Amino acid sequence: MAASAQSPRTEAPNAPYPPFQIAEGLFYVGASDYASYLIVTKAGLIVIDGGDKPTGQQVVANIRTLGFDPAQVKILLNSHQHFDHAAGLAEIKKVAPGAKLHASAKDGPVIEAGGKGDPFLKDPRFFYEPVKVDRVLKDKDKVTLGGWTLTANLTPGHTAGCTTWTFPVKSREGARLVTRQALVHCSNSVLPGYRLVGDETYPGQREDYERSYRFWRTAPCEIFLASHGQFFRMKEKRAMPAGNGNPWVDPQGCRAYFERAYEGFKAEVAKQEAAAR
Repeated sequence: MAASAQSPRTEAPNAPYPPFQIAEGLFYVGASDYASYLIVTKAGLIVIDGGDKPTGQQVVANIRTLGFDPAQVKILLNSHQHFDHAAGLAEIKKVAPGAKLHASAKDGPVIEAGGKGDPFLKDPRFFYEPVKVDRVLKDKDKVTLGGWTLTANLTPGHTAGCTTWTFPVKSREGARLVTRQALVHCSNSVLPGYRLVGDETYPGQREDYERSYRFWRTAPCEIFLASHGQFFRMKEKRAMPAGNGNPWVDPQGCRAYFERAYEGFKAEVAKQEAAAR
């Protein structure tokens, strides 16, 4: 979930959006802002995030539009347990009942409870259809399928089990096929109402954000992706001409995003500290 004040929207974040290719075997299959990614391997399909329920239905349709069979989804991955990234997982499971969900130890129980147990989003409108977690992930655990290897990097703060995914991918750049490091960012948003000083939204949340920023600001990040399209300027990059490069290769934009975000995080902490005095 992104902070509502972070970026003005002119359309619903789960509005239909056409799928497109990012790199070799890597596709965007999400909505206008709620992101979802498809990885096509030799042994089946991997999906990262399901969006909310309508987005989950779009993910299934978008996989078909690309010419793949959603029943071949073998692995479901999640960035975090908020409804706008986890509610659609059940929709994917309906067409791919054999798909195995991998989720972090702290976010997994919330997904299995359909959104219940979140320390902040306690309103029933944020609840969703539960999905069983088949594998509990620790920091730096690897997920492998059909020649692909993805690393689960625990980056808590936005949620206690927020997970940023990293993996190498081949990028078509003119006549060259270049190996790039992709990073699918969980979320760094401080939602309106999050308490980072004193009685924190959950114990240790502020330090969790600090540790996560230490990772985000130094991690290899050439193809910058995220749980929300707005985070990585999806629509702007989609409109860029490919030329001899790949517009999704943007290490400078990735680094600048996290530097700006960290300054904003420190300013929010300072604001809350001042209000507490």
